[in-house]
Amino acid sequence: MIIGIDYTAALKQGGGIGRYTRGLITTLAQIDQQTEYRLLASSDAPIDSLNPFQKYPNFSHKSYPFPERWMTIGWHRLYLPIPVEWFTGQVDLFHSPNFILPPVRRAKTLLTVHDLSFIRHPQGAVVTLRNWLNKVVPRSLARADHILADSESTKVDLFDIYNVSPNRVTVVGAGVEERFHPITEQATLTRVAEHYQLPERFILGLGTLEPRKNFKGLIEAFSTSAVSKTHYLVIAGGKGWLYDDIFAAAENSPVKERIQFIGFVDDADLPALYTLADIFAYPSHYEGFGIPVVEAMACGTPVVCADNSSLPEVAGQAAIQVTATDTEMLASALHLLATDRDQYTQAINNGFLQAQKFSWVTAANRLQTVYQQLLN
Repeated sequence: MIIGIDYTAALKQGGGIGRYTRGLITTLAQIDQQTEYRLLASSDAPIDSLNPFQKYPNFSHKSYPFPERWMTIGWHRLYLPIPVEWFTGQVDLFHSPNFILPPVRRAKTLLTVHDLSFIRHPQGAVVTLRNWLNKVVPRSLARADHILADSESTKVDLFDIYNVSPNRVTVVGAGVEERFHPITEQATLTRVAEHYQLPERFILGLGTLEPRKNFKGLIEAFSTSAVSKTHYLVIAGGKGWLYDDIFAAAENSPVKERIQFIGFVDDADLPALYTLADIFAYPSHYEGFGIPVVEAMACGTPVVCADNSSLPEVAGQAAIQVTATDTEMLASALHLLATDRDQYTQAINNGFLQAQKFSWVTAANRLQTVYQQLLN
Protein backbone atom coordinates (compact mmCIF):
# COMPACT_ATOMS: atom_id res chain seq x y z
CA MET A 1 0.00 0.00 0.00
CA ILE A 2 1.06 3.60 -0.59
CA ILE A 3 0.35 6.29 2.01
CA GLY A 4 0.70 10.02 1.43
CA ILE A 5 1.25 12.34 4.41
CA ASP A 6 1.24 16.13 4.39
CA TYR A 7 4.46 16.85 6.27
CA THR A 8 4.46 20.64 5.84
CA ALA A 9 3.61 21.47 9.46
CA ALA A 10 6.45 19.25 10.70
CA LEU A 11 8.92 21.21 8.58
CA LYS A 12 7.63 24.72 9.24
CA GLN A 13 6.44 24.69 12.87
CA GLY A 14 9.00 24.45 15.66
CA GLY A 15 6.67 23.41 18.47
CA GLY A 16 3.14 22.15 19.00
CA ILE A 17 1.75 20.49 15.89
CA GLY A 18 5.17 20.47 14.26
CA ARG A 19 6.76 18.59 17.13
CA TYR A 20 3.86 16.15 17.37
CA THR A 21 3.99 15.34 13.66
CA ARG A 22 7.79 14.99 13.62
CA GLY A 23 7.80 12.69 16.62
CA LEU A 24 5.05 10.49 15.21
CA ILE A 25 6.25 10.15 11.62
CA THR A 26 9.97 9.79 12.35
CA THR A 27 9.14 6.97 14.76
CA LEU A 28 6.81 5.43 12.18
CA ALA A 29 9.78 5.30 9.80
CA GLN A 30 11.74 3.32 12.38
CA ILE A 31 9.07 0.67 12.93
CA ASP A 32 7.60 0.28 9.43
CA GLN A 33 10.03 -0.29 6.59
CA GLN A 34 7.63 -2.18 4.30
CA THR A 35 4.85 0.33 3.55
CA GLU A 36 5.60 2.98 0.95
CA TYR A 37 5.24 6.50 2.34
CA ARG A 38 5.27 9.75 0.37
CA LEU A 39 5.82 12.87 2.47
CA LEU A 40 4.32 15.96 0.89
CA ALA A 41 5.54 19.49 1.59
CA SER A 42 4.85 22.96 0.24
CA SER A 43 7.47 24.68 -1.89
CA ASP A 44 8.33 27.10 0.94
CA ALA A 45 9.06 24.33 3.47
CA PRO A 46 12.72 23.62 4.40
CA ILE A 47 13.18 20.37 2.49
CA ASP A 48 16.61 19.79 4.05
CA SER A 49 14.77 18.87 7.25
CA LEU A 50 13.63 15.70 5.47
CA ASN A 51 17.21 14.38 5.42
CA PRO A 52 16.64 11.94 8.33
CA PHE A 53 14.26 9.99 6.09
CA GLN A 54 16.92 9.36 3.45
CA LYS A 55 18.04 6.17 5.21
CA TYR A 56 14.56 4.67 4.80
CA PRO A 57 14.08 3.53 1.18
CA ASN A 58 10.31 3.22 1.67
CA PHE A 59 10.08 6.99 2.38
CA SER A 60 10.21 9.59 -0.37
CA HIS A 61 9.14 13.21 -0.57
CA LYS A 62 7.03 15.21 -3.00
CA SER A 63 6.45 18.95 -3.19
CA TYR A 64 3.55 21.22 -3.92
CA PRO A 65 4.65 23.62 -6.69
CA PHE A 66 3.46 26.61 -4.64
CA PRO A 67 3.84 28.01 -1.09
CA GLU A 68 1.52 26.63 1.58
CA ARG A 69 -0.60 29.79 1.65
CA TRP A 70 -1.26 29.62 -2.10
CA MET A 71 -2.34 25.99 -1.88
CA THR A 72 -4.63 26.79 1.03
CA ILE A 73 -6.29 29.65 -0.85
CA GLY A 74 -6.71 27.57 -3.98
CA TRP A 75 -8.24 24.60 -2.22
CA HIS A 76 -10.26 26.16 0.58
CA ARG A 77 -11.20 29.65 -0.65
CA LEU A 78 -11.42 29.22 -4.40
CA TYR A 79 -12.46 25.55 -4.14
CA LEU A 80 -10.20 24.51 -6.98
CA PRO A 81 -10.88 20.80 -7.61
CA ILE A 82 -7.19 19.87 -7.77
CA PRO A 83 -6.78 16.47 -6.09
CA VAL A 84 -3.78 15.98 -3.84
CA GLU A 85 -2.83 12.95 -5.94
CA TRP A 86 -1.61 15.39 -8.62
CA PHE A 87 1.36 15.99 -6.31
CA THR A 88 1.75 12.72 -4.42
CA GLY A 89 1.01 10.41 -7.33
CA GLN A 90 -1.54 7.67 -6.82
CA VAL A 91 -1.87 6.76 -3.13
CA ASP A 92 -4.17 4.40 -1.28
CA LEU A 93 -4.49 6.64 1.79
CA PHE A 94 -3.84 10.31 2.38
CA HIS A 95 -3.22 11.59 5.91
CA SER A 96 -3.58 15.30 6.68
CA PRO A 97 -2.12 15.90 10.17
CA ASN A 98 -3.08 19.56 10.51
CA PHE A 99 -6.87 20.11 10.73
CA ILE A 100 -7.66 20.59 7.02
CA LEU A 101 -8.23 18.00 4.32
CA PRO A 102 -7.41 18.85 0.68
CA PRO A 103 -9.41 17.51 -2.28
CA VAL A 104 -8.75 13.82 -2.83
CA ARG A 105 -9.65 11.77 -5.89
CA ARG A 106 -9.85 8.12 -4.80
CA ALA A 107 -7.67 7.66 -1.72
CA LYS A 108 -9.00 6.93 1.73
CA THR A 109 -8.59 9.95 4.00
CA LEU A 110 -7.37 10.43 7.54
CA LEU A 111 -7.53 13.79 9.33
CA THR A 112 -5.82 14.78 12.58
CA VAL A 113 -7.59 17.34 14.77
CA HIS A 114 -5.26 18.36 17.59
CA ASP A 115 -7.66 20.53 19.54
CA LEU A 116 -10.72 22.75 19.24
CA SER A 117 -9.25 25.73 21.04
CA PHE A 118 -10.69 28.14 18.47
CA ILE A 119 -14.11 27.16 19.87
CA ARG A 120 -13.34 26.26 23.48
CA HIS A 121 -11.14 29.35 24.01
CA PRO A 122 -12.04 31.69 21.13
CA GLN A 123 -10.61 34.79 22.80
CA GLY A 124 -7.17 33.25 22.37
CA ALA A 125 -7.29 33.23 18.56
CA VAL A 126 -7.04 35.99 16.00
CA VAL A 127 -10.53 36.68 14.63
CA THR A 128 -9.61 35.94 11.02
CA LEU A 129 -8.03 32.60 11.96
CA ARG A 130 -10.96 31.68 14.17
CA ASN A 131 -13.45 32.41 11.41
CA TRP A 132 -11.33 30.48 8.94
CA LEU A 133 -11.14 27.36 11.14
CA ASN A 134 -14.85 27.52 11.90
CA LYS A 135 -15.39 27.34 8.16
CA VAL A 136 -12.93 24.70 7.00
CA VAL A 137 -12.64 22.27 9.94
CA PRO A 138 -16.30 21.11 9.91
CA ARG A 139 -16.10 20.55 6.16
CA SER A 140 -12.90 18.53 6.53
CA LEU A 141 -14.41 16.47 9.35
CA ALA A 142 -17.41 15.61 7.17
CA ARG A 143 -15.20 14.44 4.30
CA ALA A 144 -12.67 12.40 6.29
CA ASP A 145 -13.00 8.62 6.39
CA HIS A 146 -11.48 8.61 9.86
CA ILE A 147 -10.19 11.15 12.38
CA LEU A 148 -7.30 11.18 14.82
CA ALA A 149 -7.36 13.15 18.07
CA ASP A 150 -4.40 13.86 20.36
CA SER A 151 -6.36 13.06 23.52
CA GLU A 152 -9.63 11.73 24.91
CA SER A 153 -10.47 15.35 25.72
CA THR A 154 -10.32 16.34 22.05
CA LYS A 155 -12.31 13.24 21.10
CA VAL A 156 -15.06 14.32 23.50
CA ASP A 157 -14.94 17.86 22.08
CA LEU A 158 -15.41 16.50 18.57
CA PHE A 159 -18.57 14.74 19.68
CA ASP A 160 -19.91 17.61 21.80
CA ILE A 161 -19.28 20.33 19.22
CA TYR A 162 -19.58 18.60 15.85
CA ASN A 163 -21.46 15.43 16.80
CA VAL A 164 -18.65 13.30 15.35
CA SER A 165 -19.35 9.68 16.20
CA PRO A 166 -16.75 8.24 18.61
CA ASN A 167 -16.44 5.29 16.23
CA ARG A 168 -14.90 7.64 13.66
CA VAL A 169 -12.21 8.90 16.05
CA THR A 170 -9.06 7.21 17.32
CA VAL A 171 -6.87 8.79 19.99
CA VAL A 172 -3.16 8.83 19.14
CA GLY A 173 -1.36 10.74 21.85
CA ALA A 174 2.15 12.14 21.86
CA GLY A 175 5.29 10.57 23.26
CA VAL A 176 8.53 11.64 24.87
CA GLU A 177 11.79 11.33 22.99
CA GLU A 178 14.56 9.42 24.77
CA ARG A 179 16.73 12.55 24.83
CA PHE A 180 14.38 14.03 27.44
CA HIS A 181 15.98 12.96 30.71
CA PRO A 182 17.87 14.78 33.46
CA ILE A 183 21.01 16.23 31.91
CA THR A 184 24.08 15.56 34.04
CA GLU A 185 26.83 16.82 31.73
CA GLN A 186 27.92 20.06 33.35
CA ALA A 187 29.34 21.40 30.10
CA THR A 188 25.93 21.12 28.42
CA LEU A 189 24.14 22.75 31.32
CA THR A 190 26.67 25.58 31.44
CA ARG A 191 26.45 26.16 27.69
CA VAL A 192 22.65 26.39 27.73
CA ALA A 193 22.60 28.57 30.86
CA GLU A 194 25.10 30.99 29.34
CA HIS A 195 23.48 31.03 25.91
CA TYR A 196 20.06 32.01 27.28
CA GLN A 197 21.51 34.02 30.21
CA LEU A 198 19.56 31.95 32.71
CA PRO A 199 19.48 32.80 36.42
CA GLU A 200 20.57 30.23 38.99
CA ARG A 201 17.07 29.45 40.32
CA PHE A 202 14.01 29.88 38.17
CA ILE A 203 10.48 28.76 37.36
CA LEU A 204 10.06 27.93 33.68
CA GLY A 205 7.10 28.73 31.46
CA LEU A 206 7.26 27.43 27.90
CA GLY A 207 5.13 27.86 24.79
CA THR A 208 4.24 30.19 21.96
CA LEU A 209 3.45 33.65 23.30
CA GLU A 210 -0.32 33.83 22.81
CA PRO A 211 -3.32 34.22 25.16
CA ARG A 212 -4.28 30.54 25.45
CA LYS A 213 -1.01 29.65 27.19
CA ASN A 214 -1.94 32.01 30.05
CA PHE A 215 1.46 33.59 30.54
CA LYS A 216 -0.32 36.70 31.79
CA GLY A 217 -1.85 34.68 34.62
CA LEU A 218 1.50 33.04 35.34
CA ILE A 219 3.19 36.43 35.59
CA GLU A 220 0.49 37.73 37.93
CA ALA A 221 0.70 34.63 40.14
CA PHE A 222 4.50 34.82 40.29
CA SER A 223 4.39 38.52 41.09
CA THR A 224 2.15 37.99 44.14
CA SER A 225 3.91 34.90 45.47
CA ALA A 226 6.76 34.83 47.95
CA VAL A 227 8.52 32.56 45.45
CA SER A 228 9.47 35.72 43.54
CA LYS A 229 11.92 36.50 46.35
CA THR A 230 13.89 33.28 45.79
CA HIS A 231 13.34 32.53 42.10
CA TYR A 232 13.13 34.20 38.73
CA LEU A 233 10.42 33.54 36.18
CA VAL A 234 11.82 32.53 32.77
CA ILE A 235 9.39 32.44 29.85
CA ALA A 236 10.59 30.61 26.74
CA GLY A 237 8.82 30.71 23.40
CA GLY A 238 8.56 32.64 20.17
CA LYS A 239 6.06 35.42 19.59
CA GLY A 240 2.72 34.11 18.37
CA TRP A 241 -0.25 36.47 18.36
CA LEU A 242 -2.12 38.84 20.71
CA TYR A 243 0.91 38.86 23.01
CA ASP A 244 0.97 42.55 23.99
CA ASP A 245 -0.86 41.85 27.26
CA ILE A 246 1.83 39.34 28.22
CA PHE A 247 4.63 41.88 27.92
CA ALA A 248 2.48 44.53 29.61
CA ALA A 249 1.89 42.23 32.59
CA ALA A 250 5.64 41.72 32.95
CA GLU A 251 6.39 45.43 32.62
CA ASN A 252 3.77 46.31 35.24
CA SER A 253 4.86 43.61 37.67
CA PRO A 254 6.35 44.81 40.98
CA VAL A 255 9.10 42.21 40.42
CA LYS A 256 9.62 42.87 36.70
CA GLU A 257 13.39 42.69 37.12
CA ARG A 258 12.94 39.00 38.02
CA ILE A 259 10.99 38.10 34.86
CA GLN A 260 12.92 37.12 31.72
CA PHE A 261 11.78 36.36 28.17
CA ILE A 262 14.36 34.26 26.35
CA GLY A 263 12.57 33.73 23.02
CA PHE A 264 12.34 30.50 21.05
CA VAL A 265 14.52 27.72 22.41
CA ASP A 266 16.18 25.27 20.05
CA ASP A 267 14.86 21.72 20.34
CA ALA A 268 18.32 20.43 21.18
CA ASP A 269 18.51 22.73 24.23
CA LEU A 270 15.15 21.81 25.76
CA PRO A 271 16.29 18.86 27.94
CA ALA A 272 18.95 21.04 29.56
CA LEU A 273 16.50 23.92 29.98
CA TYR A 274 14.00 21.67 31.77
CA THR A 275 16.80 20.22 33.93
CA LEU A 276 18.03 23.67 34.95
CA ALA A 277 14.54 24.82 35.96
CA ASP A 278 13.41 24.26 39.55
CA ILE A 279 9.70 24.16 38.59
CA PHE A 280 7.81 23.94 35.31
CA ALA A 281 4.56 25.94 35.17
CA TYR A 282 1.96 25.26 32.48
CA PRO A 283 -1.33 26.96 33.47
CA SER A 284 -2.79 26.87 29.94
CA HIS A 285 -6.47 27.64 29.36
CA TYR A 286 -6.82 24.73 26.94
CA GLU A 287 -4.62 22.01 25.42
CA GLY A 288 -5.14 19.24 22.90
CA PHE A 289 -2.34 17.32 24.61
CA GLY A 290 0.40 19.38 26.28
CA ILE A 291 3.71 17.78 25.27
CA PRO A 292 5.88 20.08 27.47
CA VAL A 293 4.23 18.65 30.60
CA VAL A 294 5.55 15.13 30.01
CA GLU A 295 8.88 16.39 28.66
CA ALA A 296 9.46 18.34 31.88
CA MET A 297 8.51 15.33 33.98
CA ALA A 298 10.89 13.10 32.02
CA CYS A 299 13.68 15.60 32.81
CA GLY A 300 12.95 15.46 36.54
CA THR A 301 11.29 18.86 36.83
CA PRO A 302 8.21 19.17 39.10
CA VAL A 303 5.15 20.43 37.25
CA VAL A 304 2.29 22.77 38.07
CA CYS A 305 -0.36 22.73 35.34
CA ALA A 306 -3.99 23.64 34.74
CA ASP A 307 -6.80 21.20 35.46
CA ASN A 308 -8.67 21.67 32.17
CA SER A 309 -9.02 19.94 28.77
CA SER A 310 -6.43 17.21 28.18
CA LEU A 311 -4.04 18.18 30.96
CA PRO A 312 -5.49 15.96 33.71
CA GLU A 313 -5.18 12.85 31.52
CA VAL A 314 -1.62 13.79 30.52
CA ALA A 315 -0.35 14.91 33.93
CA GLY A 316 -2.23 12.34 36.00
CA GLN A 317 -1.50 12.62 39.71
CA ALA A 318 2.11 13.62 39.10
CA ALA A 319 1.50 17.37 38.74
CA ILE A 320 -0.09 19.89 41.03
CA GLN A 321 -3.20 20.92 39.11
CA VAL A 322 -4.75 24.36 39.48
CA THR A 323 -7.60 26.34 37.97
CA ALA A 324 -6.08 28.34 35.13
CA THR A 325 -7.96 31.51 36.04
CA ASP A 326 -7.15 31.34 39.76
CA THR A 327 -3.85 33.19 40.13
CA GLU A 328 -3.92 32.85 43.93
CA MET A 329 -4.18 29.08 43.62
CA LEU A 330 -1.33 29.05 41.11
CA ALA A 331 0.82 31.24 43.34
CA SER A 332 0.22 28.87 46.27
CA ALA A 333 1.19 25.84 44.18
CA LEU A 334 4.44 27.46 43.08
CA HIS A 335 5.25 28.40 46.67
CA LEU A 336 4.47 24.88 47.90
CA LEU A 337 6.92 23.26 45.49
CA ALA A 338 9.55 25.89 46.20
CA THR A 339 9.41 25.43 49.98
CA ASP A 340 8.25 21.87 50.74
CA ARG A 341 11.16 19.50 50.08
CA ASP A 342 9.06 16.34 50.54
CA GLN A 343 6.41 17.57 48.11
CA TYR A 344 9.13 18.55 45.66
CA THR A 345 10.83 15.14 45.76
CA GLN A 346 7.52 13.31 45.46
CA ALA A 347 6.59 15.40 42.42
CA ILE A 348 9.88 14.48 40.74
CA ASN A 349 9.44 10.75 41.37
CA ASN A 350 5.80 10.74 40.31
CA GLY A 351 6.73 12.70 37.21
CA PHE A 352 9.26 10.11 36.11
CA LEU A 353 6.63 7.38 36.41
CA GLN A 354 3.99 9.41 34.56
CA ALA A 355 6.32 10.29 31.68
CA GLN A 356 7.06 6.60 31.11
CA LYS A 357 3.45 6.12 30.04
CA PHE A 358 3.99 8.16 26.88
CA SER A 359 6.03 6.61 24.11
CA TRP A 360 6.37 7.62 20.46
CA VAL A 361 6.71 3.92 19.61
CA THR A 362 3.31 3.23 21.16
CA ALA A 363 1.81 6.20 19.32
CA ALA A 364 3.37 5.19 15.98
CA ASN A 365 2.16 1.60 16.40
CA ARG A 366 -1.34 2.90 17.00
CA LEU A 367 -1.13 5.10 13.92
CA GLN A 368 0.07 2.16 11.83
CA THR A 369 -2.89 0.12 13.05
CA VAL A 370 -5.29 2.88 11.98
CA TYR A 371 -3.67 2.96 8.53
CA GLN A 372 -4.07 -0.81 8.17
CA GLN A 373 -7.66 -0.81 9.36
CA LEU A 374 -8.62 1.93 6.90
CA LEU A 375 -7.00 0.16 3.99
CA ASN A 376 -8.34 -3.29 4.86
